[in-house]
Amino acid sequence: VQEGINDGELKTSRNKFTTHNSKTEQPQRFTFSPEPTMEDIRRMQAEFTDERDWNQFHQPRNLLLAMVGEVGEVSELFQWRGEVAEGLPGWTESEREQLAHELSDVMIYLVELAEKCRVDLPQAVLRKMALNKLKYPASKVHGSAKKYTEYKD
Repeated sequence: VQEGINDGELKTSRNKFTTHNSKTEQPQRFTFSPEPTMEDIRRMQAEFTDERDWNQFHQPRNLLLAMVGEVGEVSELFQWRGEVAEGLPGWTESEREQLAHELSDVMIYLVELAEKCRVDLPQAVLRKMALNKLKYPASKVHGSAKKYTEYKD
């Protein structure tokens, strides 16, 4: 089921936490829903903020601090669990839903911070990924977690 926007509300997928193919039980590569777009999220959050007259509070510094607080809430969900495998095996539906809420809070603040700082986030991501390809050429770094400054030419 595709996630999308309908009359200003988001519809959620019935299978939002499915990570395995039921026929083969092999992990599938995860993909995001095509909607809403980042621009849709920016617009919805701008409307939400405008309707509440919160722009006076939503300045870059405050948005950054709020986002960091939400990142802390994400980290609390992982705290004391040891390593957690991809797909979150052993997590309850409630724990997964809580993680989805906290990650959404982080994303909402990130998008609003980018808007207030006039950073076109999708384009910035493309530029940053191109730089990362130069810093970390696959032929040089394959299988290693070293920082780019540790690699010799």
